Amino acid sequence: MPTNALRNLNLPEQDYRRIADRLCISQKCGLKHGTNLTISRLQPFTKLENHMAPKRKNHMASLEQKTIDDCFTPSFTLVQPAQETCPYIFSSPHSGRTYPPAFLKASRLSALQLRSSEDAFVDELFSHVTDQGAWYLKALVPRAYLDLNRHPHELDPKLFDEKMPDYALTSSTKVKSGLGVIARIVSEGCEIYKHPLALSDALTRINHLYFPYHKALGALIETVKKNHKRVVLIDCHSMPSNNLPGFRDVPPDFVLGNRFDKSCDYELTHFVRAQLQAMGYVVAVNKPYAGGYVTRQYGKPQKDVHALQIEINRRLYLDERCMKKTAGFNKLQKNLCKLTQKLISARPDRSLATPLAAE
Repeated sequence: MPTNALRNLNLPEQDYRRIADRLCISQKCGLKHGTNLTISRLQPFTKLENHMAPKRKNHMASLEQKTIDDCFTPSFTLVQPAQETCPYIFSSPHSGRTYPPAFLKASRLSALQLRSSEDAFVDELFSHVTDQGAWYLKALVPRAYLDLNRHPHELDPKLFDEKMPDYALTSSTKVKSGLGVIARIVSEGCEIYKHPLALSDALTRINHLYFPYHKALGALIETVKKNHKRVVLIDCHSMPSNNLPGFRDVPPDFVLGNRFDKSCDYELTHFVRAQLQAMGYVVAVNKPYAGGYVTRQYGKPQKDVHALQIEINRRLYLDERCMKKTAGFNKLQKNLCKLTQKLISARPDRSLATPLAAE
């Protein structure tokens, strides 16, 4: 791994060490010398880490730490375009599919059942974007193990026998539904764990996997904005084919989420919707998915940072019974390639004016 290139990120030493352990830089592109990434936008995360660090009575590595070291080094892949020609970043936080043996042993579910919450192969569906001039960040950690699209404080008290820390957001909607930063259930409502978790193990996951991913994403956003004056983050996901809230009949093929125009300008969202509809797809906006933590955290149109979530109906490309690609995968991948090429070449973001800040 070319860790020398990481020195160009201007990260504090402790962050450099952690991200160097967790980051896989694509050998296809690599990071160019002179790349200057900073993390000033994500400084609040450093404070979160300070009080979320697990406290142990000895210095021996825990089983959780060993699992992370063995299975998630790296824990995400950052692929740089051969030539950065646009302000677009694509991310896939839920497509990780490495399930550690210790995690499977602790679970009451099979690996196949755990995968029901995974955005299977979404990372592959968008693998072309680096050839089109965009950056691509892909998580390798599975959602059932750690959800990167949640606030790091969204800890579910039903997972632990211990008293929850004061900062824990135990009453959020996601936590109440069992889908906090450490999920209690998979998408089918099945409980994941046989026994309660140790809070220290949960915090180890968050500190060693969650924070490095978000620091890398925040640093990337700052750099792209410096180069292009604005950023468009496309957060890529998939959704179950059945039981979508609010749809009794045929569910949509795509759901675009922009937090009701708060994370991404309407015109940009409308452009993506129109392109997909021209291909014959049924597209919904903000229903039932308006965008998760990533779009809310990073989407700041007033600061020229737009974040749009794309949810793809799995029936278009996946047999959900066995989690294998269907014949529709190649067609969908080609259509998504056409979509992103039009998005990047048409550059609808150029027409977006920066809104005036509130008085």
